[in-house]
Amino acid sequence: MPKKGPAVFRNLDSGRNGSTAEEVAARLRDMIHSGELGAGDRLPPERDLAKLLGVSRPTLRAGIRSLSTVGILQSKQGAGTFVVERGESPTLDGSPLRMLSALHGFTSDEMFEARLALEMSIAGLAARRANSEHMTRLAEEIAGMYASLNDPEQYLVHDMSFHQTIAAASDNRILTSLMNMIATILFDSRSKTVHRAHDLKQSAEQHHEIYRAIRERDTDAAERAMHDHLIETQKAQALEEKQSREAASNGKKE
Repeated sequence: MPKKGPAVFRNLDSGRNGSTAEEVAARLRDMIHSGELGAGDRLPPERDLAKLLGVSRPTLRAGIRSLSTVGILQSKQGAGTFVVERGESPTLDGSPLRMLSALHGFTSDEMFEARLALEMSIAGLAARRANSEHMTRLAEEIAGMYASLNDPEQYLVHDMSFHQTIAAASDNRILTSLMNMIATILFDSRSKTVHRAHDLKQSAEQHHEIYRAIRERDTDAAERAMHDHLIETQKAQALEEKQSREAASNGKKE
């Protein structure tokens, strides 16, 4: 339960502006910012909280869902809804970025340019901050890549997990959240073409170079290795996409 009990929840005017889900989310955010609700606190049961806030249960669920999406609240099956613990990295929903991409036609080059700017910095931070658990997870993902050289779809799972683990090792929750959001979009995109990948062994070796630099605490080497890997990845994906277009074109002609 919240530290100061249900009394901290003030009734909301459920009819005001017709945006009660937003009001629920705003009220809960304010309570977290003010310290009325702290990390790890459990919200009252849904029925009680809806009554305390003066809103319907569907409206309450919508407000809670919006905060869960951005990693402020976390629902645990059978236990309730909690304010996330300090130290946990929030997960950002990639839907807005997907929508912007569809609306504005973000190019593959723009996405890789953004990755370069983000992931080179992340790799440098990881080289300074990664702990033994991060190192173990990175080594496991490397092993998984080598074990799935003949299974491109499974290789991609290890590939994305490797990059997300480096982000976690940066010990910067904002960068980790951004990387997780981008990784979701990248996975969706690459999964459509990765079955045409030509040299996954070379890719695995590039990841190994990044891991080695991080393990040796060499910031500059980690950034360079990440840069070189992403440049090669961009070329590989461009080739895969070209072959997919050609195959689709040939299929239409037939």
